[in-house]
Amino acid sequence: MTKSELIDALSLRGTLTKSRAELVVNCVFDSMSEAMRRREGIEIRGFGSFTMRPRRAKAGRNPRSGEPVNVPAKRLPFFKVGKELRVLVDASRELVPVLADDDSGD
Repeated sequence: MTKSELIDALSLRGTLTKSRAELVVNCVFDSMSEAMRRREGIEIRGFGSFTMRPRRAKAGRNPRSGEPVNVPAKRLPFFKVGKELRVLVDASRELVPVLADDDSGD
């Protein structure tokens, strides 16, 4: 699902206009980004949690030239799925996937 699909789904579920739904989605994402920038974790019960994980500096290799390069230390966001979402996704394995029609003309 893309951001625009999320906005469409939100506007169809309630009484929000598409522009209001876009404001809500942007506000949520901006708030989450700001919290991560401040090194705060985000926990959404039933969905999951976002935390920051540090990565140590390491020696890497330029794939084009093969020359060694230093990769600096950094922090990356990490998502840990919540139990309710994990159970929901796991239960979806029992569903038969619907495949798109093949337009090859066979």
